[in-house]
Formats: sequence, C-alpha cells, structure tokens
Amino acid sequence: MGNSAIRNGTAAAWPICLGYVAIGLAFGVIARKAGLLPFEVGFMSVVVYAGSSQFIAAAMLENGAGFLPVVLTTFVVNLRHLLMSSSLSVHLRDLSGGQAALFAYGITDESFALNSAMFRQGNWNWQAALVVNQISNLTWVISTIAGSMLGTLVPDGAFGLDYALEAMFICLMVFQVRNSLHVIVAVISGILAVVVALVIPGNYYIIVASFLAATIGLIIRRTGSKGHLEEKS
Repeated sequence: MGNSAIRNGTAAAWPICLGYVAIGLAFGVIARKAGLLPFEVGFMSVVVYAGSSQFIAAAMLENGAGFLPVVLTTFVVNLRHLLMSSSLSVHLRDLSGGQAALFAYGITDESFALNSAMFRQGNWNWQAALVVNQISNLTWVISTIAGSMLGTLVPDGAFGLDYALEAMFICLMVFQVRNSLHVIVAVISGILAVVVALVIPGNYYIIVASFLAATIGLIIRRTGSKGHLEEKS
C-alpha cells in the first residue's frame, strides 16, 4: 500500500473519526452501565463493529434480554451491510478473497457513504478506501474502550447519554428516508412495534416489526410498480 493511499485515506476519514469519538464514548459509558467490562466492550467493538447494533445490544442486555433475541436483533439490524457490500463490490473486482473480506469487515454506514462518493468521483482506489475503513475502525474501538473505562465516573443520565440509543436510531431513520414509501414503512414499523410489544413479552417486537414492515413495504412497491406498468401499456 502506497503512501498516497494512506495519506488520502487518512485525510478523508477524519470527519468519520471525529463523530466516532463522540458516539464511541457514549456507547462505552452505556455499555459499562449495562454491566459490560472494558475488555468485553472492546471485544464487542472488534467483533461486531456496528454502532447501532452495539447500542441496541447493550440496551437489551441491561433490560435482561436473552442471548437469542440479542443475536437475532443484531443480525436483522446489520442486514443492510449486505446491500452496502454488494454496492461497493463493483469497485473491488480485482481483490483477492482475503482482501475483500478485510474490506467488507470495515464497512459501516459512514464509510460506505464516503467511499461510494469518492469512487463515483473516479479518483479513488481500494487501498485508500481500506485506509478509511480501518482508521475508522481503530477510532471506534479505542473510543468505546475509553468510554467504558470512564463509565463508572459518569452519573446516570448525564449529558443525555441515556437518550443516545434513541437519538442514533432517529438519525439513521432520517438519513434513510428518501421518498414517501420510506415514510410509510417507518410509520408502519413504529405502530407494529408498539402493538407487538403489548402482546409479546421481551424484545422480540423489534424483530417482528422489522420483518413485517419491510414485507409490507416490498408489497406496496411491487404493487405500485405493476400499476405504473399497466398504465403505460
């Protein structure tokens, strides 16, 4: 890997790293209050490396959720990574299996958005994109560990950290809403989550609402596309 790739990747990654420091510290504090030790927080950040999933996993653990609900919820939340990896794969055709796996490990919402934009500009390569992924990853891991070490020193509810999970998911939703169908699916998902939570104990309402809302959205989109084609014919 050349010096130019390291220099370009580092220069491009700093806005992501800046955000990861703040969110990582918040997650570390929340995870520590959920009962996780610093090395457990670091291990989760290395293995999972998905901020939204880690926030929700910590919240579920704090509320006494079992192993299976946490794993299934994390799996569902992270399914979007398959789409992001597929989208970037057109720029990574010359990579070996090991290189592709290393690159895929570092894909997050933020690094995907940045690398996609840079690839579209035509002056980007996979080495610089890999630097973005790995520097962001290192920043996240260090920040979460630091937050967990400071967790016992931060009072409950300080700095609005107890609202960090909800705030992150609201931001993720807002960034992904691009048309009326997205708004409809978001509203349906929220209503279903409340209804299912009143019927089914535990945290399964997240999984059920996600699958049902996504299915309804797919049906609406296909129905609308079919009607549009019929009008043209």
